[in-house]
Amino acid sequence: MSSDTNTQEGGCTCGHVRYRVAAEPLVVHCCHCRMCQRQSGTAFALNALFEANHVVLLQGEVDEKMVDSPSGRGQTIARCPKCRVAVWSNYYMGGIKEMIRFIRVGTLDNPDTLPPDVHIFTESKQPWVVLPKDDQAVEVFYDFEQVWSHKNNQRRKELLDIATNKT
Repeated sequence: MSSDTNTQEGGCTCGHVRYRVAAEPLVVHCCHCRMCQRQSGTAFALNALFEANHVVLLQGEVDEKMVDSPSGRGQTIARCPKCRVAVWSNYYMGGIKEMIRFIRVGTLDNPDTLPPDVHIFTESKQPWVVLPKDDQAVEVFYDFEQVWSHKNNQRRKELLDIATNKT
């Protein structure tokens, strides 16, 4: 992590892909859906959502592949072409899919700085996963207005306006 607390770097296991994020996340999701379990090979996926223009690929390239998601609209997973580690995804979010990157928190050099703001799809979480009692959790998905900060909701709405005006 850099001396600027809003800048972090990360990458894949083999080091081929390196990226920098220069912003605070809009929100951090811990997703417990069955698709994330299968696609990650573990009990959940921890994703920090950043505006795509704040994510800079420093080295390497990523392979992108569309896969299923609970919404039925799919997600594009960006993986290192060498070690196949997923470094981020783009999900459908009301027309701003390419404008938000879901950075896999575990690929950050210092993942400890981004604990989840909300646990989603807890209806399908593994029964042995025990969530902290004070953590925000929803059975499926949440209302943006209730979970995202006012500032980040304003930014999400601006991105929706930009996406709407592009079409």
